[in-house]
Amino acid sequence: MKKPAEMNTIDEKLNAFRELLDIMDELRKKCPWDRKQTNETLRNLTIEEVYELADAILKNNPAEIKNELGDLMLHIVFYAKIGSENNDFDMGDVLKSLTKKLIYRHPHVFGKTVVQDHEDVKKNWEELKMREGNGVLTGVPNSLPAMIKANRIQEKVRAVGFDWEEKSQIWNKVREELNELQREIQKGDQHNVESEFGDLFFSLINASRLYGIDPETALEKTNRKFIKRFNYLEKKTLAKGKRLKEMTLDQMNKIWDQAKDYD
Repeated sequence: MKKPAEMNTIDEKLNAFRELLDIMDELRKKCPWDRKQTNETLRNLTIEEVYELADAILKNNPAEIKNELGDLMLHIVFYAKIGSENNDFDMGDVLKSLTKKLIYRHPHVFGKTVVQDHEDVKKNWEELKMREGNGVLTGVPNSLPAMIKANRIQEKVRAVGFDWEEKSQIWNKVREELNELQREIQKGDQHNVESEFGDLFFSLINASRLYGIDPETALEKTNRKFIKRFNYLEKKTLAKGKRLKEMTLDQMNKIWDQAKDYD
């Protein structure tokens, strides 16, 4: 990792950004693949890049984070280039719009508003967005994965005071939803079972938020832990000259318990 004295100067950063913009211009002129791209063809690739960045962040790998940020930056520059070709906007417009928004939504930094903590900042942010004519839930993309969307919805309504008075109250709601799910399972109505599963998930996501846990990150870490343990189980089973299908559940569980020592 670089020391502060080794970090790039402002001029070096600006020169690097100019070089990237120049390269993008050249790619749109001379590369058949880059010439062919549109906002629509880039969309799924951009989503993939965001997930790769998220994966690097979970690994806490600075080198990978740096590379993935570069890939994502390329996409931002790409969209801006397409915008300029269509006479809609260019990179300068993107940056000016962002700068204007940041200044407006941080009056505690660039104005005279006084805040006590980060919760005050979040509340002010949502209030300012509403002054712009946006509803509380405006800006939550429909295409977000369901768990991330649920968490974002809950964060937004919290900013306007729609939340539990005490975080411990959420557990009554979780138990209520679990009981309703069990009743619907007993009735055998698949449509209602699905609905109650959704309500239970929503409540659990709410609980994780209230206790300062990001549910997406927590679940992904559990996914990785399960994969690691299962791979251990499979490797040990094969080492004994057997296949998993030939093992009893008790035999597999014994090896599974051993795998926990390697988490």
